[in-house]
Amino acid sequence: MGIPFIAFAPFVGVAICVYCFGKVSMAHFNPTVTIGYLITGHLRKNLLGCYFGAEIIGALLASVFVKYAIGTEANLGANAPNYNFSLPFIFGVEVLASVLLMAVIYAVVLTKGLRGFSGIGIGGIVGLDIFFLGYVSSASMNPARSLAPALISGYLWDCGCIGLLLLLALH
Repeated sequence: MGIPFIAFAPFVGVAICVYCFGKVSMAHFNPTVTIGYLITGHLRKNLLGCYFGAEIIGALLASVFVKYAIGTEANLGANAPNYNFSLPFIFGVEVLASVLLMAVIYAVVLTKGLRGFSGIGIGGIVGLDIFFLGYVSSASMNPARSLAPALISGYLWDCGCIGLLLLLALH
């Protein structure tokens, strides 16, 4: 159904997850957000391992579910950057997408505390990042979400920033 659907589905999924889990875990399913929460004092150090573990296990379970429920034709959603662009440009676009996501998350958390339209705001930036930047970098914005399908499907070179950093190091 094209890029609009590819952007809309995560928008809806993230918005629902923010509303369902915002009060339980501050709705961060992303290790990058976890590190940001740690730096800003929204998360205690002793919980860092628990959050990382839950985020990675959740991403792995989701990839296994996709593998057995849908199949591996799309590499379980592993990132597929557009290599018509240079690797530094792809990396920069992925960083931009992540920065935009983090800016919206912190604006929402610091002003509203995950209430009101917070799920729509956070899900919306995920959808917009994918819609406008996904053509270049796949707009993962989440290392766990990138790594899990890459590990389960075997497409490790396309696992977002990790794959890009490895490729840059090899060149």
